[in-house]
Amino acid sequence: QVQLVESGGGLVQAGGSLRLSCAASVRISSLNAMEWHRQAPGTERDLVATRSAAGDTEYVDSVKGRFTITSGDDENMVFLQMDNLKPEDTAVYYCVAVSRTSRNTYKFWGQGTQVTVSS
Repeated sequence: QVQLVESGGGLVQAGGSLRLSCAASVRISSLNAMEWHRQAPGTERDLVATRSAAGDTEYVDSVKGRFTITSGDDENMVFLQMDNLKPEDTAVYYCVAVSRTSRNTYKFWGQGTQVTVSS
């Protein structure tokens, strides 16, 4: 079982920035992909960003040009840099580890970190 711990959330004014961190119990390189999801109050969880083991990244249209998923020197860490934040970005953000087999795809979820953007 992959364990994930998110941190870095908080309260920020519109137009500000935050960097979320995700600490994994395994090396990121041992996983097929890492993802960031978010869930706003009263809504379902939505995928916002994904990074493959090869380093390829994809983003949902609403965050393109504003959010960047990256890795660092610590191979157990993944980050989500969020710039030009908007009130509609307010949500609980979750780090997700993706492990694929021939038959199934498994996703392991962290506990989430709250991001609140004030107008």
